Amino acid sequence: MKLEERLSAFIKLNQILIELSAPERAEIITQAGNNNHWFNAPNVEKSIKGLIHLTEPIKMKSWLNSYKIKSVKQKIIGLIMAGNIPLVGFHDLMCVLLSGHKAIVKLSSQDLFLMQWIIQKICEIEPAFIKQINVCEKLKDMDAVIATGSNNTARYFDYYFGKYPNIIRKNRTSLAILTGNETDTELIELGKDVFTYFGLGCRNVSKLWVPKNYNFSPLLNLWSAFKRVTDNFKYQNNYDYNKSIYLVNGIAHLDTGFLLLTESEAFNSPISVLYYQQYQSSSDLNKYLAEQQDKIQCIVSNQASKKFIPFGKTQIPEVSDYADGVDVMQFLNTI
Repeated sequence: MKLEERLSAFIKLNQILIELSAPERAEIITQAGNNNHWFNAPNVEKSIKGLIHLTEPIKMKSWLNSYKIKSVKQKIIGLIMAGNIPLVGFHDLMCVLLSGHKAIVKLSSQDLFLMQWIIQKICEIEPAFIKQINVCEKLKDMDAVIATGSNNTARYFDYYFGKYPNIIRKNRTSLAILTGNETDTELIELGKDVFTYFGLGCRNVSKLWVPKNYNFSPLLNLWSAFKRVTDNFKYQNNYDYNKSIYLVNGIAHLDTGFLLLTESEAFNSPISVLYYQQYQSSSDLNKYLAEQQDKIQCIVSNQASKKFIPFGKTQIPEVSDYADGVDVMQFLNTI
């Protein structure tokens, strides 16, 4: 297939996702929730809207035009996908197919239904992709690997796949820098960065950096709009467990009834917990965060800087927003 044909398939996918009927949406949501109880209706809807945003035709064409995608010697790319949030592996698969390579895919058990569903849609649109995608239980006979996992699984990936050209992703999380001058609207938008997908994604804010003696009351009052996260029994169980740990161990914390805030130097907070840390000056904080950049996916702030993402935008990545900042298309175009 030519690049134009491959691109056309994803543009058609964009339209199909926009035009999904109510019964099909309902069935998708039901099946996804049966596969993974974290994947409730709002989160599945959010992920589908994310794919529509990702495959917007004008942006897709502009994105691809920034690369000189040549007629490559077709390679076999092994994909090990995460399943922490719905359809999180889609971007890697799309990059492999658009670059002209074949994909052998190890799906996450946490996201089997949705990824199988989207793969089926892609192949219905462009039957030539049937020979380009092989879903399997074990990767073998590939030329390169893109693997997403935790710090622990990354060591396993390094051991087994280090001999191949690779992108191996580890744990990352996202942070927010507050100044105390945020508007109510900005603080509500920040809540979306914290609570969307129950905080399970690497683009979710898991820690706040706040000025000394920051007043949390306005923020926490505004975040009462997100208290329905506890309607999910898995989230509620995490909240109950973490609250009991803090109470038994006498750990100082703020409790909203659905979220626990505690001061910590760590980055990755547990589900239902948000860490915070105080800073003395912006310059010292920026220097520290630059030194810790291998742990950070996004930094959210209303400060004017290309380094920062506006409040409420972490879970709306553009097609060129690569995980860990590693350009997957460039990697695939040069192996």
